[in-house]
Amino acid sequence: MGQFRPESTRPYNTNVNFFQSISSLNTPSSYDIVFLMYTTDLEAQQVLVRLYTLFVAISILLYDHMATLPEEIMFIWRRPKAMSAVLFLINRYVAVLGNMLDLMSNFLPVSAKSCSRYLLAVHMLRLFQQVFICLTLTLRTYALYGCSKRLLKWMLIMGVVLIAASAVGAFGPNLTKSAIDNGHCHEIYTTATSFRHGTTWVAMFIYELLIFVLTVSGTWKARGSPRLISRRDILDVIFEDGVMYFAGMALVNLPNILTYFCDSVIVTGSLNAFTTCMSVTLISRLMLNLHGCVDTGIFSTPAETSSHVLTTEVDVEFEDSSPDP
Repeated sequence: MGQFRPESTRPYNTNVNFFQSISSLNTPSSYDIVFLMYTTDLEAQQVLVRLYTLFVAISILLYDHMATLPEEIMFIWRRPKAMSAVLFLINRYVAVLGNMLDLMSNFLPVSAKSCSRYLLAVHMLRLFQQVFICLTLTLRTYALYGCSKRLLKWMLIMGVVLIAASAVGAFGPNLTKSAIDNGHCHEIYTTATSFRHGTTWVAMFIYELLIFVLTVSGTWKARGSPRLISRRDILDVIFEDGVMYFAGMALVNLPNILTYFCDSVIVTGSLNAFTTCMSVTLISRLMLNLHGCVDTGIFSTPAETSSHVLTTEVDVEFEDSSPDP
């Protein structure tokens, strides 16, 4: 056996020309730009798999954007810009910006320092998207429970705790490696760092599970109220979309979480962009469906405009009961 040498002095494997060694770097500690000769093949395959899933994720995001553009114009752009509409636009267009930046960073020629900054920006946008979606779901649940400030307080406390855990996982020291290949910037994960990245997605899943339980409970209680019998259409939308969102995210996020804890380095983190895009797509559909029922969107309460609807029903019954001329 040959004498052990530090990684920085090991010879580069020229048979796999995917990562280039970088010397004399002054970059943030969170993004250590290095290469490891004995894992070059695996890291190259990891980057390739991640690029494939990134292409698929962006394609789905853009396709859904175009498919729902008529509804967006009708329910968002042509109506008064309520707070729910503003949140919808921020969620949808920041997602497009963040994922396009993620894609561009893999192909645009960048320096070593720029590569670390690109990856930091991508991570911040990705975390922002997830936090923003959780905030949107929180406001939706808050309105569903009749604007209960007590419920909102406990949800925000739990949300802050989970966001703090997610931030530690996303921006902790020496957490992510990046590699330069012909001037292109690639993000790579190792077994040692993937665990903390996985905890970020676990925290998000726990919060979405909480939202799902509260949504089912809230709609079930509202259905049993005779006073809200006329609002069953909006309650059906809230319940069905809530179930659809959680089921869709469970099918996508659970495999994503498993990639961080499995032994295969190749698939580690390969589904993070796909999970983010699916989350944005599903929440956009949910918000559009609500705006199709009422202008207030996610801020609509079960009791909202119920008196108006009941009055309309009474008027119809009165007209039907009147004698024919």
